[in-house]
Amino acid sequence: MNYWLVKSEPDAYSWDDFVKQGRAVWDGVRNYQARNNLASMRLGDQVLFYHSVAGKEVVGLAKVSHEAYPDPTIPEDPRWVVVELEPVTRLSKPVSLQQIKAEPLLQNLLLIRQSRLSVVPVSVNEFECILALGS
Repeated sequence: MNYWLVKSEPDAYSWDDFVKQGRAVWDGVRNYQARNNLASMRLGDQVLFYHSVAGKEVVGLAKVSHEAYPDPTIPEDPRWVVVELEPVTRLSKPVSLQQIKAEPLLQNLLLIRQSRLSVVPVSVNEFECILALGS
């Protein structure tokens, strides 16, 4: 199993929107590295859901429910892909970017080192640390 973090601006698409919908096609990614990360996701992989811009915090846990396929929002350009995600659970308490930056075990987290990427891999140790902070 692999672990990931996806970012979404809560004003555009929040955790609550995701839960109401019950499943999301994770589309609109137009960065090659983030696209490659989407393409690497496998069925059942665990995904941390991060509110970017407003809030700046990990708020929930999701899972990959469908592996990568061509992005239907841009059918004329097959370079771009989407995955489908399903919500699993809201964290008991959000884990803020400030908490993440203060945690020594998370100093290499790509959320910090490559903050512009909307989809990043997370190591099992980083994943477990964030879940512990959010429980």
